[in-house]
Amino acid sequence: MADLVPAKVPTITTTVADPVLPFDEPIKPVKRTCYRTTLFNAFVIGAVGFIAPGLWNAMNSLGAGGAQSPYLVNAANALVFGLMGFLCLFGGPIANRIGLNKTLLLGAVGYPIYSAGLYCNNRYGNVWLVLVGAVTCGLSAGLFWASEGAVALGYPEPGKRGRYMNIWLWFRTGGPILGGAIVLGLNSDVGAKTKGKVGYQTYLVFIALQCLAVPIALLLSPPEKVQRADGSRVVVRAEKSFKAEFYALWQVTKRKEILLLLPVFRAAYSNQYSGTLQTYYFGVRARALIGFVSNFGTLLSSQIISTLLDYKGFTVKKRITIGYYYVVVIHIIAWVYGWVIQEKYTRTKPVFDWVDKGFVEGFFVLLLWQFAQQALQNWLYYFLSTSTDNSSELARFSGVLRGQESFAQAVSFGFNTSGQAGECRWRSTLFCWSSNTKHSTWSMTDSSRSYCCRAYLASDEEPCTSRDREVPGSS
Repeated sequence: MADLVPAKVPTITTTVADPVLPFDEPIKPVKRTCYRTTLFNAFVIGAVGFIAPGLWNAMNSLGAGGAQSPYLVNAANALVFGLMGFLCLFGGPIANRIGLNKTLLLGAVGYPIYSAGLYCNNRYGNVWLVLVGAVTCGLSAGLFWASEGAVALGYPEPGKRGRYMNIWLWFRTGGPILGGAIVLGLNSDVGAKTKGKVGYQTYLVFIALQCLAVPIALLLSPPEKVQRADGSRVVVRAEKSFKAEFYALWQVTKRKEILLLLPVFRAAYSNQYSGTLQTYYFGVRARALIGFVSNFGTLLSSQIISTLLDYKGFTVKKRITIGYYYVVVIHIIAWVYGWVIQEKYTRTKPVFDWVDKGFVEGFFVLLLWQFAQQALQNWLYYFLSTSTDNSSELARFSGVLRGQESFAQAVSFGFNTSGQAGECRWRSTLFCWSSNTKHSTWSMTDSSRSYCCRAYLASDEEPCTSRDREVPGSS
């Protein structure tokens, strides 16, 4: 890589009102057009996330996308996340070349095709469209997350980034809640008490809603046209080639602290376990109820960890440390409880409806997993956001995070594409998680000393002396 010269690296940067020197002209608020404001664009990115990946998550929270057998859908999801991993890593250069609004548009088109594949498989037994939908969804999802991260972090005024990140989070979680309510309403009759698949009408509703994401994506303003309340601008520096961006990405991925942190990104490995467990041990309407209610656990988990990470009584370094061990503890609780229940189910092989006595204990396995995973994701984003005040570098960190999560899920779903006496790959999942814990502990210890903002992390005072250093959730 010695011949690669880091030329002018494309990025979205922000201009902020620094302390005014005698020769500086202060930035003055300007009259703005409604659809060019940062708040409007936050709602656009949130709305696309609500009905595209949000409803996709709602389908998968049913277990196996609502199918009777998990293996085809697990194979499709392995394909989705494998492609998504590559597009997350390399989506930044694409977005910089064709524009964020076009990238967001392309990031929305694949989701309804995926849902259409599940519909055809559910009603007609079609297989090939499921795999085609998985390919288009994987490509779209990678582009969506590339553009979404740049908009969420780069568009808002520095003093409002935390507030707009919260808007994005609630929109993204609202999609699965709406989708879960739709699924529950369409699959709550007595005939859905036993194992099976959801009604095909469920997918028709999802397809119709996900198609709306495409025209909504067209409402996103290009960064150079965004109008902030303080009059500052979102500046786009033109790119001459992909070469410089790939070089910068390579520089990020080979940093010691990033390499040590990579294993913890694989905590999403457990997703195949929770989905497959539902198809084995719960009836259709029980799965629908779980898919709806578990999203409230996700919101509660996010609120708890965000409150902890925003607590002003601790330094940033201490918040990160306490938050990390909090995440480890709740993962241990989820693992131990889940292992006990899994061993019990392996022996007895039950099938639960929501009125059955054993439903709640099985439901809590899935609820605890959702709770633990959301806490980890919030902690990771917070941890990475304190590593730099350079929005371009932060976007690369986020791309590495999303890419590694996607690769981990591709592996996890790939492991469960065929039957194995009705058992989930529990022990292999546990091994990966325990390895993650060890390496991420080293990373956290090392990163607290060596990140480029180490003075920012180690300060005993409130560290946000620069408006650009505000971390998500601090508003």
